[in-house]
Amino acid sequence: MADVIFFDLDGTLVDHRSAVFEAIGRIVRTAPNATAPPQDLAALWWTLEARHMREYLAGQCSFAEHHRRRVRSFPPELGEPVPGSPDLLDVWIAERYLTAFEESWRCYPDVRPCLERLKRLPRGPRLPVLTNGDPGQQRAKLARLDLLQYFEAVLTPAELGAAKPAAYAAACRRMGTDPARAVNVGDMLDGDVHAATRAGLTGIWLDRGIDFVTGGPSPSTDGTVLRIEHLTALPEHLSPTNP
Repeated sequence: MADVIFFDLDGTLVDHRSAVFEAIGRIVRTAPNATAPPQDLAALWWTLEARHMREYLAGQCSFAEHHRRRVRSFPPELGEPVPGSPDLLDVWIAERYLTAFEESWRCYPDVRPCLERLKRLPRGPRLPVLTNGDPGQQRAKLARLDLLQYFEAVLTPAELGAAKPAAYAAACRRMGTDPARAVNVGDMLDGDVHAATRAGLTGIWLDRGIDFVTGGPSPSTDGTVLRIEHLTALPEHLSPTNP
């Protein structure tokens, strides 16, 4: 049995995409001069989030600044002026977006049953979260959804000094385990599964039937990937004969 199972967070434990679209939809519906329907503007926000999150992970800006960069592009699409200072940009994020976003956080229904089963396993594996998100926000998600209790650690680029995929080796060192004795579970086929496998871990793809980035169908595979459709199927892959 594996010593450690790393869990991705967004798209694996928490329905991040739905939360973003719900939050932006609420903002757009209260903006009488919006230039497009809520779904279109939510898709624009999603694109801005991906672009500026990459800049944050590359060390090009702080987490707060990556939020500000989104806001500099978005209010004109609502028919509103862009806030004129960093402080006002922070207020826009806090009051217009983050409150609605946090109220929209939901964990998937298969998450808690899976974690309860793992917790009951004799000599079961240690369970950390491994995420590229901001440490404060990611811990807040887990705490709000009463999931923090299941995890020994929440590992982010702030603790590890690197984001996924480079973070896999650092995460194994932090947990004191050999990559060959570690499993990584996530919904992103390349970043969570292929990259983990290249780092020496066992990557398990949680195929939720949707591409996290595009919202389209799941990517296809060649059949060699360890794949589950529900987290409740995970314990079956952790028999003593498996990594």
